Amino acid sequence: MKKTFTDEDLVKNLSLYYLNRHLTKKPIEKYHRQIDSSTLHEREKYKKKAEILLLNSFLHHFPEIQFENLICESPDFIAEIHGKKIGIELTEVINHLEMKKIESQLNKIFRQAEMLLENEDITKFRGVYFLEFRNISMIDILEKHEEMVQNIYKSIRKEKAIGFVRKIRKSPHRRNVFITHDYNLNLFDGLCSEKIIELIHKKNEKYPYYDRSVDECWLVIVSDMNSLASRYSFIQNKENLQKIHSPFHKIFHLENMYGNLTNIK
Repeated sequence: MKKTFTDEDLVKNLSLYYLNRHLTKKPIEKYHRQIDSSTLHEREKYKKKAEILLLNSFLHHFPEIQFENLICESPDFIAEIHGKKIGIELTEVINHLEMKKIESQLNKIFRQAEMLLENEDITKFRGVYFLEFRNISMIDILEKHEEMVQNIYKSIRKEKAIGFVRKIRKSPHRRNVFITHDYNLNLFDGLCSEKIIELIHKKNEKYPYYDRSVDECWLVIVSDMNSLASRYSFIQNKENLQKIHSPFHKIFHLENMYGNLTNIK
């Protein structure tokens, strides 16, 4: 029997679920089906689904884009727009390198707590839980992993903050249990334009190896605002981005939560 598309395909992790829940769903469902029907390894299918979700808000700026190839490598996607064949290369800019490892470990802790709650009573506990933590370090996360899992589990069961958990709030979800950070942006959390420029230079070096059959090649740099490591509130020295030289025909910076798009080239 052919596997039908389900919501679970979009919510394999919480950041992807949030990226999709408030944006246009139908095109993404179609693209995910196409990726599922490909011969890619399951890990590569998941990667491609994550990438196309990051492009979801980008498609609001270019609704006329039609994808021709979702599973190519260099560039990541090939699409058609206004009669032109466009290669789209996608890359994420990390604003907080020190948070990347912490976030990865926290996501493992979240998943363990989710499984405990789902196994106990998924009907009772299903929902999206936003947690704010007391000051925690990587050492805390590594050495007190199980304690943190239990703190989260008990906080959700008792509907009050316990241990490492400072605050907890809940939003409804009709099927599963999801746990994430409470994303409160710091108003002074700047993304240095040099990080974007450095990424562009790295992609410039790879440009000669991209598919030459396309008419244009676009570079889309994404800040995943659902990630502690990627989020920001403003771009520092934004004017420096206009000075960049690159063989890419167009370069964009995309903030994926509200779809804010900066045209760099």
